[in-house]
Amino acid sequence: MTTLRQLSYLVALADTRNFRRAADAVHIAQPTLSQQVRALEARLGVTLVERNESPVQLTPIGRDLVTRARRILLDVKDAEDMVRRSRAGIAGTIRFGVTPTLGPYLMPRIVASLHRRFPDLRLYIREGIPDEQVRELARGALDMVLSPLPVSGSDLHIEPLFREPLHIVCPPEHPLGRSAKVRRGDLAGIGFLSLDRRHHAHRQAREICDDLKATLLEDYEGTSLDSLRQMCGSGLGFAILPELYLRSEVGGADMVTRLPMAGWTASRSLAAVWRDGSAYADSYATIAETIAVEARSILAGPAL
Repeated sequence: MTTLRQLSYLVALADTRNFRRAADAVHIAQPTLSQQVRALEARLGVTLVERNESPVQLTPIGRDLVTRARRILLDVKDAEDMVRRSRAGIAGTIRFGVTPTLGPYLMPRIVASLHRRFPDLRLYIREGIPDEQVRELARGALDMVLSPLPVSGSDLHIEPLFREPLHIVCPPEHPLGRSAKVRRGDLAGIGFLSLDRRHHAHRQAREICDDLKATLLEDYEGTSLDSLRQMCGSGLGFAILPELYLRSEVGGADMVTRLPMAGWTASRSLAAVWRDGSAYADSYATIAETIAVEARSILAGPAL
């Protein structure tokens, strides 16, 4: 008889392409995982894994079975969540993915607000690349994601939350930083810093640079908004930073200067994402609403 456990082992093997890492992912010994995958193959009468390949490759029928197994395992998880949800209300631990271009500057306020309202709710927060986290969400490794738009993927509920203004900043000693008004043409040829190309922010910075006829500095990619601010403050180039970061105590504009741009605005849209049909959809919607309310409250208030 094919078991859910065997299917979960096969999915782990498909994700890691390595028997040892797959065994670590599902918290069993490697010989046990290998034995269970062979037992599944024997039960079905087909070869699912090409064992002489490195990394491990699945056969065509193995890949098809993994696709179906993911859906089966997610359906079972959602059914179990539904039972827990009916007993506990908004409680338990939610695995929450968030972009590092927002999480450190907004989530502390969100966590405090949610804890006051729902003391039995726990958030296991993981920062990561939004595109990668959406794939983890689809696999069931995360329950909910806070990400810049656009977000792509099937069987996902995407809840737009708020728009956040973006600002061009420069080193304090740059002549444009002392101008009363900066025009688009003043930025032609200026070098701009950005995060690495896996981030939404990189793609948006490229679009802005193209629009302003500025130059994106490919050799100096930051790993965080802090690194962008610090590199900009050191004179390495201009940067594009979001409003919530510039208003935050951990970020701020202490070493950069906002440019008073004439006739130019830019923003990014943030959304909460969870799987369609999730048993905790009502809870996720409540969390999403809390995020939107808190973010809009900060953006409506005076700048620091």
